[in-house]
Amino acid sequence: MKWDLTYLFPTHEAWEKAFQEIQSLIQSLPAFQGHLGEESRFVEYYRTQKEITKKGYRVYQYASLKSDLNKKDQANAASLQKVQIAFAQMGEAVAFEEPELIDLGKERVMAMVDAYPELAEMRFGFQKLFRRQEHVLDNQSEALLANFQRLAGAGGELYSNLSVADIQNGDVMMDDGKIVTITNSNYRSYLAKSKSARERKEIFESVFSYYDVHKTTYAGIYRTVLESDYALMKARKYPSCVEAALFNNAIPVEVYRSLAAVARENTQPIKKYIQLRKKFLHLDEYHTYDRFLPLVRSDKEYEFEEAKKLFFASIRNFPSDFQDKAKEVLKDGFVDVFEAEGKRTGAYSSSVVDTHPFILLNFSKTLDDVFTVAHEAGHSMHSMYAAETQPTMLQDYTIFVAEVASTFNEHNLLDYFIKESKASRNEKIALLQRTIDDILATFYRQTLFAIYELETHRLMENNQPITPDVLSDIMIGLYKEFYDLDITKEEVKQYVWAYIPHLFYTPFYVYQYATSFATSLKLYENVKNGIPGAFDRYLGLLKSGGSDFPVEQIRKAGVDLTQKDAFLAVANRLKELVDQLEVEINKK
Repeated sequence: MKWDLTYLFPTHEAWEKAFQEIQSLIQSLPAFQGHLGEESRFVEYYRTQKEITKKGYRVYQYASLKSDLNKKDQANAASLQKVQIAFAQMGEAVAFEEPELIDLGKERVMAMVDAYPELAEMRFGFQKLFRRQEHVLDNQSEALLANFQRLAGAGGELYSNLSVADIQNGDVMMDDGKIVTITNSNYRSYLAKSKSARERKEIFESVFSYYDVHKTTYAGIYRTVLESDYALMKARKYPSCVEAALFNNAIPVEVYRSLAAVARENTQPIKKYIQLRKKFLHLDEYHTYDRFLPLVRSDKEYEFEEAKKLFFASIRNFPSDFQDKAKEVLKDGFVDVFEAEGKRTGAYSSSVVDTHPFILLNFSKTLDDVFTVAHEAGHSMHSMYAAETQPTMLQDYTIFVAEVASTFNEHNLLDYFIKESKASRNEKIALLQRTIDDILATFYRQTLFAIYELETHRLMENNQPITPDVLSDIMIGLYKEFYDLDITKEEVKQYVWAYIPHLFYTPFYVYQYATSFATSLKLYENVKNGIPGAFDRYLGLLKSGGSDFPVEQIRKAGVDLTQKDAFLAVANRLKELVDQLEVEINKK
């Protein structure tokens, strides 16, 4: 139940050799400057780019995975930094490329692509370039920006150092007298099992007090992230940071605004759900960490092998190729299952072109972990479909569509649980809670964070101060608006902005969880309702990789995200489920 990284490189020495080859290829790139108008040099340049893509990302993945297995291992961290430096140097080496292509003109570039079939997979990339040519600077300016690439990513690196490598976990004495170490990976499961308000408070505070202690440092790190985004926005002449983030993939800003508007206008079911929970659980006060409490208790634990079997059973009516891919991505050697000292928290699927994906888990035997297995398998299956269907340069799909396959698997697994159960009252309550919590976590909570990012970037754009109190005040207001909860009563909850890694690593990422959730729910309902061609269209989305703009890929699959309907469908679904839950919990 560990990764076998020899799949990527048999030894560290082999990795070092490949790394040196990549460095040599990168060093060869500046010699092409001024010669891209020559057909032979144009072809050679993009052959080299493709080779770097195929080999370089494999080199990067190996170093990244090794580092994530133990963030405290300095040798692993050094190897990863070497690759990051090399790719930053590559950015500097090719800074001439886009300005030179724009000077050549779209007609000339596309004529050379047409003349050489091996370059056909580059066509979409050139189309994207010429679409944004007004935001590409001259040679000297592009080189200057490239020089600052590593510095621009410093915020994410500093955040990782503080939140993972240097993290200090706390101990909590449970009501039975046992002392347990609480981590970012296990605190949710302890909260879910706790029957004591005192215990839950201390478990929660043992995690979030760290962000309180370091709030000034976290605010400083986040300010560097905002400053980096703002500087790039200004340099490339975008009207706002959010438009700068969306433009390259042709995502209309209206999608972001519609998502935020629909979520903000439909919070009543959330507030009703919280009141139902408070009453049913006999809580004097309801805290945000009480969301982990199950409405009905079960001591059932799921082994990893059992989680896989449940997932495989849930997809047994789908085509055999789909089932085969599910089994392939969860094969031994490609999944690192359990929490370990220094290991990165959370879960993810890591995939690069022309390679088998790897999955990281921190499996703690809960029902949520079962769904996480299906979720991450969806990511890996998406990557495998893209790799099978698309050439190297078109396999890498955008973040915007990345969460569709993962949440599609979760919708299906939930239906499987509902159908396979004998539908006792407790089982119905548990499954309704699971579904509601999923919508709240994936659609509403991520949209709340998306609105937070919009507001913090606006502060930067308007030259306003970024302090711990300013950041916390935004979060306090949003929690009141969405949940009608005053998080200042929890003392350290207001620092949840420091707890969310995506805000630091990948700004303007989280809203895509919500758009993907809305998309996958609609696509899944189409499949479930037997609409002719629905599953084939869904697979078409997975197979399309990065061959088109994401909103268009989703439209072809059957969902138009420029309209509010897809988002309203999620809000309406939540209302139905909360009403249904109210009926079930009031039954005697």
